[in-house]
Amino acid sequence: MSNERPTLSVIGTGYLGATHAVCMVELGYDVIGMDVDEDKIKRLQAGEVPFYEPGLPELLAKHIDGGRLRFTTSYQEAAQADIHFVCVGTPQLAGSYAADLRYVESAFRGLAPHLTRRSLVVGKSTVPTGTAVKMEQLLTEHAPADGVELGWNPEFLREGFAVEDTLHPDRLVFGVRTGWAEQQLRAAFAPVIEAGTPVVVTDFATAELVKVAANSFLATKISFINAMAEICEVTGADVTQLSTAIGYDTRIGHRFLHAGLGFGGGCLPKDIRAFIARADELGVDQAVSFLREVDGINLRRRARTVDLGAELLDGRYDDARVAVLGAAFKPNSDDIRDSPALDVATAIGAQGAHVVVYDPHAIDNARRVHPELTYAESLEAAVSGAHLVLLLTEWDEFRTMDPRVVGDLVARRNLVDGRNVLDPLKWRDAGWHYRALGRP
Repeated sequence: MSNERPTLSVIGTGYLGATHAVCMVELGYDVIGMDVDEDKIKRLQAGEVPFYEPGLPELLAKHIDGGRLRFTTSYQEAAQADIHFVCVGTPQLAGSYAADLRYVESAFRGLAPHLTRRSLVVGKSTVPTGTAVKMEQLLTEHAPADGVELGWNPEFLREGFAVEDTLHPDRLVFGVRTGWAEQQLRAAFAPVIEAGTPVVVTDFATAELVKVAANSFLATKISFINAMAEICEVTGADVTQLSTAIGYDTRIGHRFLHAGLGFGGGCLPKDIRAFIARADELGVDQAVSFLREVDGINLRRRARTVDLGAELLDGRYDDARVAVLGAAFKPNSDDIRDSPALDVATAIGAQGAHVVVYDPHAIDNARRVHPELTYAESLEAAVSGAHLVLLLTEWDEFRTMDPRVVGDLVARRNLVDGRNVLDPLKWRDAGWHYRALGRP
């Protein structure tokens, strides 16, 4: 194997895997993506990204045509590569806070018997501490070749910015046991390292902890400012001005200090819950007990948004037409996993409102999961005749709405800005009753 350009396989072609496979080709590698989902592989082979991620469809089409990227459902075919990245999901286990590791174990068990020469298998999935050791034992037991080693290389992708984060990451973390494994990982990321990206070489346990620790910190910072929003609402203070003021302290900073409806998606909520579960298993649950309150604050913001809307409707949602702007958990994504917007929409619907949801990219996903809601194909259609408008995902299309144009379409000018992204004075001057989380 050439240390300059090893061949790569990517096991699992969901959000993380497909992005990693396509971007590694962009960095100059030959890559084979493997998945047991035949439909997903057929779509990728046809140049279709099965989710919304800006910039990725163009790169996929470019590299499918270029011949350096291919996809398969065969573990045996994928095993011909030099380095294997396992990128399968670790969702929350049903009925538990713990992570469901069945897909990780299945991927390792599927790949291992086909590793007939020395190679490196690299976990990128977010897993509880101790998983890497178990996967290493599995490789030792089932891989026929000597010298098959394990590394752990956590991912730090932000949905909506995943291409940039893969091509230009802010750091690389290599959890390895040997110098040989480190050399292989350095070869697999050579262009990124040459561009000056810092590399942290560490042990398995630390590499596993980096992602959950980072997500726990970010979740804590978001929930902190949302806790301050709760205080602001009862004191008459303005949380947006508060966050601006304290964010100038360089020890705190402005990033992730924006009060609103809170976080969702397939990472932060399930990662902090899995961290709580693993800490409990290890007997150190008190060390992360604060994360339960972080989670609780986050969920309370959803309930408070429902209450704000009811206040604008004289306390009742019965028979009101409510326009919900946003279904994805964040802008520039079609991911609806643990979406605060959809949580609010379904809660309002359960109170008797006729809810109409619009999102630029997540409507199809939302409709599959919540067929009981009504969906609009445009912003104008969603707000027409509405008694209340809720801005719940901060797409640019919603940030830049003209309050007078929207005002001419609604039945009543009531607005809850669930993301604190609109100018209250501008909307109030246009005759709107404007409410937002943490603002007077």
